[in-house]
Amino acid sequence: MSDYLTIQKLLTLGPSADLEFFSVFILKRKATKTTKTGNPFLNVEFADATGTFSTNVFNNSPVYNMLDDFSEGSLVKLSAKLNYYNAQLSPDLKTLSPYTLTQAQEEGIAENLIEIPPESEIDLWEVLMNGVEQIQHSALKMTVTSVLSQYESQFRVSSAAISMHHAYRHGLLEHTVHMLNVGLSILPLYQEVDFDLAVAGIILHDIGKLEEYEGEFSVQTTRKGLLQGHVVLGYKIVRKAAIVSKLSEDLTERLEHIILSHQGEKEWGAAAMAATPEAVFVSMVDNLDAKMGMVQRALRNAPVNATLSDYLPGLKTKLVLTPPEKK
Repeated sequence: MSDYLTIQKLLTLGPSADLEFFSVFILKRKATKTTKTGNPFLNVEFADATGTFSTNVFNNSPVYNMLDDFSEGSLVKLSAKLNYYNAQLSPDLKTLSPYTLTQAQEEGIAENLIEIPPESEIDLWEVLMNGVEQIQHSALKMTVTSVLSQYESQFRVSSAAISMHHAYRHGLLEHTVHMLNVGLSILPLYQEVDFDLAVAGIILHDIGKLEEYEGEFSVQTTRKGLLQGHVVLGYKIVRKAAIVSKLSEDLTERLEHIILSHQGEKEWGAAAMAATPEAVFVSMVDNLDAKMGMVQRALRNAPVNATLSDYLPGLKTKLVLTPPEKK
């Protein structure tokens, strides 16, 4: 095992530490910007399984030109000096060199690089398949199984987002399974909601993300994703499967409506406002798990002894990290 420092470890050291260190990270983003005096600089974001940080590289730094050789999604070995800017981790980069997943595995740090959920992919997929089996309507079940058989390999590994929630490997599967677990738990409270439609809608609600995103270590939006978005892409995927499965016109329209409305608000990307009991149900469960996914990730990645998280855009606040004092 190497002594490379993870981002979580760097955060525990704090601003007062005077340290030069070596680490391996994923280059998530790099963007060219301009100073007030007109000089170009690069804003780069690095990540590992424990967190992310951004830093600026100015054009008088030797690292500035080195970054030309690294594309977003690359694994990078770097040396840097610990630094903070506006109370945020922002190391001064000194050197960069290419790195591979094979090297990470040989050095025993692969698990430090690639963020994954606490639950295994195998266990998550088994729960998802059990959910499919609970759908009683044959054509609805056939529609769901048809989509999953076509997209299984992608569904098992895909991120649910670029940055907002469940934004890591297997994140979409985790999000969908957690929604399924919540849905199955509370559906008995809402007899007005059709069980089969709700379960099918939960399983397929984000299926368009499998065509919206791409990338192994750093998720990027595809051309299709940019031009159409996952709501429309998911609608098209589900409609095609429903036609092949000979799903009735009414059930097809209702299942499509769940896909089109699950984002909740048009300003959040919904193509329509939820207008059936099942669509309202799926939209609310989706919002619950998206928010709680942000909470769970912040708690998992919190530095030791931290009391507040960084600002979480999806929650519009920082998160209190300490548990309740029950005396």
